[in-house]
Amino acid sequence: MILPMSDPTSIELAFRGRRIAVEVLRTVDGRGRAVEREVVRHPGAVLIVPVLDEHTVLLIRNRRIAVDDTLWEFPAGTLEAGEPPAACAARELVEETGHRAARLDPLGSFYTSPGITDERMHVFVATDLTPGPPALEPGEDIEVHRMSVDALLALIDDGALVDAKTIAAALLWRRRVDART
Repeated sequence: MILPMSDPTSIELAFRGRRIAVEVLRTVDGRGRAVEREVVRHPGAVLIVPVLDEHTVLLIRNRRIAVDDTLWEFPAGTLEAGEPPAACAARELVEETGHRAARLDPLGSFYTSPGITDERMHVFVATDLTPGPPALEPGEDIEVHRMSVDALLALIDDGALVDAKTIAAALLWRRRVDART
């Protein structure tokens, strides 16, 4: 049986950045023990599954400083203050791929890493795409790639695609596609 924790007895702001804050929460667990946790507060984010046709999607190769690697990913980005997730998804799709979507359908959402952050990722499927030039932000180093669905799944199976949000979104999207057939 999972015992509830009490409300935090104290919250200390340890760091505030442009997009995140780190808080130290002190509380008492269900067995009366003192607990201290560091929590990253995040405004939320979106991820877009850009579908060109039933067999082809767009992926990006994105340089990620935090892991010192270039990763295969679906386009994604952080919500601005007060920005609806669908508006953010449309904006990020254009910024990172140059494509505009005639349809942007919500697919679901999930917490990215609930052990350390409250970030919630909102997933959208973008269809009826029109290409255009990307509008990369300073510091973004992104390449856009057309990829077959089979190749996408092979990258996941082979361990070459290691971005968890992209793996989760691919699963959500394929489950929806498979349910329709």
